[in-house]
Amino acid sequence: MRSTAPSTRRKLLLASIHDVGPRFAGEVDRLVDLVGSRTGGRFAMLVVPDHWGEAPLASDPAFRRRLRAWAEDGVEMFVHGWFHRDPAPKGFGARHMTAGEGEFSALGRGEALRRMQEGRALVEDAIGRPAAGFVAPAWLYSEGAREAAAEAGFALAEDHFRVWHPPSGRVLSRGPVITWATRTPIRKATSLLAAAVARHLLAPLPAVRLAVHPADTRHASTLASIEKSLISLLKRRHAAHYSELAQAPAAKKRPDEAIGLSRANPGG
Repeated sequence: MRSTAPSTRRKLLLASIHDVGPRFAGEVDRLVDLVGSRTGGRFAMLVVPDHWGEAPLASDPAFRRRLRAWAEDGVEMFVHGWFHRDPAPKGFGARHMTAGEGEFSALGRGEALRRMQEGRALVEDAIGRPAAGFVAPAWLYSEGAREAAAEAGFALAEDHFRVWHPPSGRVLSRGPVITWATRTPIRKATSLLAAAVARHLLAPLPAVRLAVHPADTRHASTLASIEKSLISLLKRRHAAHYSELAQAPAAKKRPDEAIGLSRANPGG
């Protein structure tokens, strides 16, 4: 699955499969076939240790073996929360932009750090190597969660608009993620249009991120849009790992980013 052929193209495509775990094993397989075939196996997986408290990775040795095989084949592995669920969402984003899944949107530093550390231990035990980084469910972080990511020493984190190095707050890449929504017909239609527009508007960026979710596999038009986006973007950039961002110059800092992002809002 992995392609080792060198590329002289400088612009990057960072593709990722979210919500990876036993709960969505079949959907993940389908997304691996789609994304892997277009990227030569250079993509990331965001692993949920126990999705909604109903699908513990620790209790599924067969899926853990699959994660290790994917990691050995070159797939980057991120810790993606613990439960991927927020039972009491607070704030506009947590209440209206996600279906109660902004797990880290209101956590204090201590609890966020505990879940991050336990999640990393579980994922790294499964894959047999260090995790590439941490991504909060729904890309939503409380201030405590951002501080915890820095304290935990994760090399990479991302929200909807940036990728950064938590310990230093250094912004590695800037630009919105191309992703799809399928919960309602309106959201689905809007996301299809947004993806089509983003393929062109984001063309000047050094790195473009594309994220897919298990629910995308239940909608033929969404799958078609994902494939079209991959084909279009890969005409002018090459599929890459997030870790390659650390080798590139940092994104130009804005005036409001004078404070390290481990203590400021990276999504602001």
